[in-house]
Amino acid sequence: MSGPEIITLGCRLNIAESEALRQQLGDRDDLVIVNSCAVTGEAVRQTRQAIRRASRARPDARIVVTGCAAQTDAGMFAAMPEVALVVGNGEKPVFKAQLTANEKVRVADIMAVEQQAPQLLSAFAERVRAFIVVQNGCDHRCTFCIIPYGRGPSRSVPAGMVVDQVQRLVDEGVQEVVLTGVDVTSYGPDLPGSPSFGALVERILRHVPDLPRLRLSSLDGIEIDERLFDLLTGEPRLMPHVHLSLQAGDDMILKRMKRRHNRAQAIALAERLLSRRPDIAIGADIIAGFPTEDEVMFENSLALVHQCRIVHGHIFPYSTREGTPAARMPQVDKPVIRERAARLREACAQERQRWLSSVIGTDQRVLVETSGMAGHGESFAPVRFSSPQPVGTIVTARITGLEDGALIAHGSAHG
Repeated sequence: MSGPEIITLGCRLNIAESEALRQQLGDRDDLVIVNSCAVTGEAVRQTRQAIRRASRARPDARIVVTGCAAQTDAGMFAAMPEVALVVGNGEKPVFKAQLTANEKVRVADIMAVEQQAPQLLSAFAERVRAFIVVQNGCDHRCTFCIIPYGRGPSRSVPAGMVVDQVQRLVDEGVQEVVLTGVDVTSYGPDLPGSPSFGALVERILRHVPDLPRLRLSSLDGIEIDERLFDLLTGEPRLMPHVHLSLQAGDDMILKRMKRRHNRAQAIALAERLLSRRPDIAIGADIIAGFPTEDEVMFENSLALVHQCRIVHGHIFPYSTREGTPAARMPQVDKPVIRERAARLREACAQERQRWLSSVIGTDQRVLVETSGMAGHGESFAPVRFSSPQPVGTIVTARITGLEDGALIAHGSAHG
């Protein structure tokens, strides 16, 4: 084994940071890094399971726990006999230096962190796609979420640093860059001149003209201003793929979640996006069984899947997270939560099947990834090739069928 084994739970930001840690740690193959998630109680349970599995699989390795769960529950992980060291999110930029610490817990006050470390900007995925962390932390306080206490206040990477990093990645052959963060649409107010996220996207596209594809991670719809909207619907190098942090489709539940949008605003945004750019694919996060949710409230969320044409659905069964206001609200029975999550997934699967079927017979520009036999279209539709294609290239492929949830492409023409 070359380098540390890294086990990543949770979001794209964690994925990006894990790869940055891999680059920072080099050939340290004596380590198992568990980059944890704290978004739900279930995520914390899965982190503990991952630690125990890693200990059984590699009893001689040194297990280091980092990430949001390590930040919010350092003492719990330090008490696990399998764990050698707990490192907070704020210490990730100097992670390697923490490995020589005498104490078992290296977790500082994340709320005191004021700047996003530029050395944690990028990470590679299959050498053809790269994630760039442009923002970290969150200033909002949704009642179900403990992440602000794991990530700290919102802070942004200066635009010049981001542009330089994008150019470097393109020079190294990266075909697609994904901008990610905890709450990317809150980018900018902490920087001189208070640039918006849309201004950052515009600057990247203008100053890195040889970047083929730019993709955005999850967006808070209420913060998509006209500048960003125009780019999403009119800029061909900005991929037609929008993932929205919706969470629910019922106004009362949204209010109890302390979200800043309502149902009508979510539907109107989806309709505007699709009317301006019909090939855009909409994804969304939706929580099933939030406290106090009754059947009528749930049906509103279920209907939202179809009204917003959600084809990339991330469905989360509500899991109580101690320390959040939602944990003190009247809870929905777990079997009901599971059943509602299954119905939401089925609704998303129906929308996805309809969408993928509508692409058959068209030509799609596909970024070739895994072993030259698979990739993703511009709208992030999965594509499988009938014959190998050059990895790291963008090919124009005719879609001839749909099999096991992936589009089938026969033949291709470079371009």
